[in-house]
Amino acid sequence: MAITVGIADDQQLFLRSLSTLIDTFPLCKVVAEALNGEQLLQKLAAMPSLPDIALVDVNMPVMDGITTVRRVSRDYPQVKTIALSMKDDDYTIINMLKAGCCSYLLKDIHPDELEKALTEVAAKGYYNADAANINFRRFISRPGNHLSLHFSEKELTFLQLACSDRTYKQIASEMHLSERTIDGYRESLFEKLNVQSRVGMALEAIRRNLVTI
Repeated sequence: MAITVGIADDQQLFLRSLSTLIDTFPLCKVVAEALNGEQLLQKLAAMPSLPDIALVDVNMPVMDGITTVRRVSRDYPQVKTIALSMKDDDYTIINMLKAGCCSYLLKDIHPDELEKALTEVAAKGYYNADAANINFRRFISRPGNHLSLHFSEKELTFLQLACSDRTYKQIASEMHLSERTIDGYRESLFEKLNVQSRVGMALEAIRRNLVTI
């Protein structure tokens, strides 16, 4: 059975090109196209069968990506949402994840990775791009596996704050710690969660129910 996909993006040329690309993936089929979030919600309301995944642009007129994802997550929780954007700043990424996105992809993503992201979100409910770039030497150097990982109270506090739009400097101030200490927590959690970025860390923390959003 095909993975059905809806797309919301205000750039018509990109929208059509992306739709055409996704339709070339053997397991995927685009069933809805919209130029903004409001139009996407209207189309979802009228569809006899909802798409499995909605790809949502961050910056759109009428209704932006964050509002759109919140509405889709609230009204159609069975539809998994993926953010698609040119922006890669922590503030935007964290807020899209908090709104309900299962993944955050940049528009210059390779088609093979886009196909992998769609299939993994459909099958697992999330896609973490860091997983495609695992540092295996780091992984095999650690005894045991993620099931035996222990997180200190300070690490969990840092993790919760890192899944907000605070900067690392603000987190250090709030935890009354030096920025060097915060860097140490970050590196420790990167290693424990087997990720290489703040986005990857946030996705893994949410997936493993280590934080509340």
